[in-house]
Amino acid sequence: MPLPAPLTGVVPPVCTPLTPEGEVDVRSLRRLVDHLVAGGVHGLFVLGSTSEAAYLTDAQRRLVVETVVDHIGGSLPVLAGAIDMTTPRVLDHIAGAAAAGADAAVATAPFYTRTHPAEIARHFRLLAEGSAIPVVAYDLPRSVHSKLSPALVLELAAEGTVAGLKDSSGDLGGFREVVLGARAIPGFSVLTGSEVVTDAALALGADGAVPGLANVDPHGYVRLYRLARADDWDRARAEQERLCALFGMVGVGDPARMGGSSAALGAFKAALHLRGIIDCPATAAPQIPLSPDETERIGKYLASAGLL
Repeated sequence: MPLPAPLTGVVPPVCTPLTPEGEVDVRSLRRLVDHLVAGGVHGLFVLGSTSEAAYLTDAQRRLVVETVVDHIGGSLPVLAGAIDMTTPRVLDHIAGAAAAGADAAVATAPFYTRTHPAEIARHFRLLAEGSAIPVVAYDLPRSVHSKLSPALVLELAAEGTVAGLKDSSGDLGGFREVVLGARAIPGFSVLTGSEVVTDAALALGADGAVPGLANVDPHGYVRLYRLARADDWDRARAEQERLCALFGMVGVGDPARMGGSSAALGAFKAALHLRGIIDCPATAAPQIPLSPDETERIGKYLASAGLL
């Protein structure tokens, strides 16, 4: 099933603000959505990796989708992650997202058990058959431990099984292969999930980007997208380099005491808290929070980027 219109531009994977008790902070979530809309973004992706979807209960997932869809009021497309281990569980999430009014669902390959490429293909075909909304494929091999090959993505796209691709594989060559093949498939959207090579992906022909850092600096990524579309590559490169420097904040967390997810998501949320956009920088358990010293360093990154 195709999207109502091809998805283009900057579509941030929206952070999920939490209270100190670990509940969804609805008020802060609405304020974050307003911040992103004011930044000029072209759509919203909730319940992705940056949204901490893997850490949320099913009830919390539903609340996030319902809150964002209601708050945005149809002014921008809302994509909802339906990320889970098996086809039946993903179909349950898709049904909930559709009932809440999401415009599309985003799904990875199945995981936990080892899957054959034929099983991955069957998974997406069953999702499409059982979904009332378009399904976008999410290539995230570092988390699901299998890679969506360009050939499979293009096969599923050509038959109308998937309406787009969010590529977070880090495989720029494979991404280029999908972009080239997608030119023959009207309406299919190819989006990069990279913060640091967004300009390169756009130069290759990507339709847009889904960068987690766009939560912190949506204006910067929208500016980068507009410069790329205007073929102003010198200024686009300069903007990308500024954003790369800002992205350095994800390395503030001490790797001796926390994992990369704690460090990156903690950095994004600390930045949003320091900017006054969310009330609390808490990340979901069992992630480790940033220390006061690490949070202070986040502030220095923001100041250097002109955001504080």
